[in-house]
Amino acid sequence: MIMRNSGRGVDGGSASGAQRALITAGFVSRVGNGLFNTAAVLYFTLVVHLPAAQVGVGLTVAGLCGLAAGIPAGNLADRHGPRTVWLVGLGLQAVTMASFVLIDGWLAFTLVATVDRLAATASGAAGGALIARAGGDRPAAFRARLRTFVNLGVVAGTLGAAVAIQVDTRAAYTVLILANAASFAGAGLIALLGVPDYPPLPRPAEHRRWSVLADRPYASFVALYSAMGLQYQTVSLLLPIWLSAHTDAPRWTVAAVYAVNSGVCALLQSRLGATVETPRQGGRAFRLAGLLFLVSCPLMALTADVPAWVAPVPAVLAVCVHSVGEVWESSGGYALGFGLAPDHAQGQYQGLFGIGFDAGQALAPVVLTGAVLALGHAGWLLLGVFFAALGAAGPPVAAWAERTRPGAPEAARRQGGPELLEEPLAGA
Repeated sequence: MIMRNSGRGVDGGSASGAQRALITAGFVSRVGNGLFNTAAVLYFTLVVHLPAAQVGVGLTVAGLCGLAAGIPAGNLADRHGPRTVWLVGLGLQAVTMASFVLIDGWLAFTLVATVDRLAATASGAAGGALIARAGGDRPAAFRARLRTFVNLGVVAGTLGAAVAIQVDTRAAYTVLILANAASFAGAGLIALLGVPDYPPLPRPAEHRRWSVLADRPYASFVALYSAMGLQYQTVSLLLPIWLSAHTDAPRWTVAAVYAVNSGVCALLQSRLGATVETPRQGGRAFRLAGLLFLVSCPLMALTADVPAWVAPVPAVLAVCVHSVGEVWESSGGYALGFGLAPDHAQGQYQGLFGIGFDAGQALAPVVLTGAVLALGHAGWLLLGVFFAALGAAGPPVAAWAERTRPGAPEAARRQGGPELLEEPLAGA
């Protein structure tokens, strides 16, 4: 069996203290993200006067280059301790974010954005390893609370950004950017004071620097999770475009679906996420999420077939169903992403996890707008079937991965026998 961390930190402090610090740091940094991400494109196009196409190309270049940092940064976290690498990443993000107020052209924008994405990917890999070390006796409950506060942080930042957008001056946008830079610095300070400097764990002789790439079950899970990640932009990108271009729904419906999505996830993440502890439960949560998406996608398409005054009803209902699926999907992803990774190599495993997710998010706009919108109602139905098929693959991938973990019972390795009975999953 893979050994998990006890409830005590290496410095004698309780795991709960480290968890509170990580939750606080995550909330602070995500408030800054909400401030910046909401208004970033407006700043670069209206204040810096970059054409929207150049902004898109620059962000694409930065995103693709940023993927390269995931596994190397994860290896550094495994070898030297995750907190140091995470703090360096946060510090670099604070510097690059502040540098955005000084740029005056596309090349400078692309260079700063690229360094920012490299730092973000590195801090994500190290942060994942840090979360694994601080997980304590109930890691799923901790990750669910962390995600809840992260979501609340984004919502708070988005509300703050709305004020700056309404003011619509260079000074207002500059304050947003510098506030985001300060949020990274603040998160780093909180971590420095409240999170133990966990030492690297002993590595077995067979460990290799790139061993995660040879772990076929884990790589298969990452591919599965990356594809399922299209569901995030189904609500944030695809549905708003559909409502605006293909329905007569009131324009406030777009804002309503954002609010409902954030609210449902914040309300249910801790309650449902805490029940998904093991990889086997994670696979079942994935299956349930796929079925919920199979219901939500046709409901979203239905908004084009009803009168304008009725359209908000199926839109909100669809987003409620979809949001419950999002909670199960993210909980299953965390259970598998952390639970299948060996403790001594959490950094590099979280690095690959982050690379896969970011790559999927980069492709999502092309897939969703190019395929689903082009096919109309049939596209929505196919999208729901696609999610359901991905969800159905969750349990067998989880079972395969568990059979190949070090320490799995020999009978289970051979045939997945009774030693690996499914644990109950609330709501499944």
